[in-house]
Amino acid sequence: MPLTLEDIAKHAGVSRATVSRVINGDINVRNQTRMRVMEVIQQNNFQPNIAARSLAAGRTNVLGLVIPAGVSTIFSDPYFPLLIQGVTTACNARDYSVMLWLAEPEYERRMMRQILHSGLLDGVIVSSMILDDPIVQALHDSKKPFMLIGRHPVLDVNYLDVDNLNGAREATLHLLRLGHKQVATITGPRNMIAGQDRLNGYRQALEERRITFQHELVAEGDFTEAGGYTAMRQLLSHKPRAVFVATDVMAEGALRALREAGLRVPQDIAVVGYDDMPNASRLSPTLTTVRQPTQRMGALAVENLIDIIQNPGAHKRHIVIPVELVIRESCGALQG
Repeated sequence: MPLTLEDIAKHAGVSRATVSRVINGDINVRNQTRMRVMEVIQQNNFQPNIAARSLAAGRTNVLGLVIPAGVSTIFSDPYFPLLIQGVTTACNARDYSVMLWLAEPEYERRMMRQILHSGLLDGVIVSSMILDDPIVQALHDSKKPFMLIGRHPVLDVNYLDVDNLNGAREATLHLLRLGHKQVATITGPRNMIAGQDRLNGYRQALEERRITFQHELVAEGDFTEAGGYTAMRQLLSHKPRAVFVATDVMAEGALRALREAGLRVPQDIAVVGYDDMPNASRLSPTLTTVRQPTQRMGALAVENLIDIIQNPGAHKRHIVIPVELVIRESCGALQG
C-alpha cells in the first residue's frame, strides 16, 4: 500500500501540515526539518497524489494537449509527432507535465467534462480543431486557461497560428510565376480553419494575377495520403499543369497518382506542398513546399499558456508565425 502524508509525517516526526508544506515548496520550513522529510520521501519513493497537491497549492503543473482528430490520423501524419515533441520539450523545461487527450471527434462531448472539471489540468492546448469545435466554446465558457494552435474565426481567444493564407498564396504565385496558367489545388477539409485559409490563399493568388477561379480545378482532400491520391485522380481529367497541395502528406498521395497516370513531375505537371515534413526532401522528385515551424509552434503554445496561467487577465495572445517557401525539384524551378 502506498504511503500517505500521515505515514510520512509519522516517520519524519513532524505534522501532516509540515509534510504538505515541504512537498509544495514552502520556503518557511526549517532546512533541518525539510531535509528530514525529504529523506523519508526519497527512501520510500513517495509520489504525491496530483489531485491532493492541486487542492493544497492551487496548481498541478499539468497541461492538457487536446487533439480532436481521428486517432488513426494522429499516428499516421508526421505533423502530430513533431507538434507533441515541441509541447513536451517545452513542458519539461518548465517543470510541467503533459496529459495527451486523443479522441475521435464524435467522442468529444463525452470527454469535455473530464477536461474541464477533473481538477488535473492547469490549462489546455487545443490543436487541429474544426470550425465549430464544441471544445473551444466549452473552454471559452469555462474560463479555464487555454491556447489554440490555429486561429479561431469567431471567438476572441488566445491562439497562435502560422500564416496559412500567405503561405498558400506564395506557393500558388510561385507556380504562376513559372508560367503555369492551369494551376489546381488539393485543399484540406473545408470544415477546418487551416484548410479554409490555404484555399483562400490560393484564390487570392489567382485574383492578383487576374486568373479566373475554376471550381473544377479544386479538389477537397482530408489531410491524408489516401485523400491526396483520390483528389489528384479527380483533377487529372481537367489536365492541370501545376497543383498546390495543402499538406505534404497529401502531396505524397498526389505524386503516387501522377506516377500511375504516367505523368512526370515536374516535366508534365508541377507540384508544391505545404508543411516541409522530414520526408519532403527524400521524395522523388524532392518536394517544393511551404515550411512551417511545427515543433516551435508546440513550444510557443506552452510558453504562452504558462504565462496566461501565471498572469490571469493579461491581454489576449494572437500570434501569427511567418512561413517560408522551400524550392526543390517538384516545381521545375531548378531545371536547367
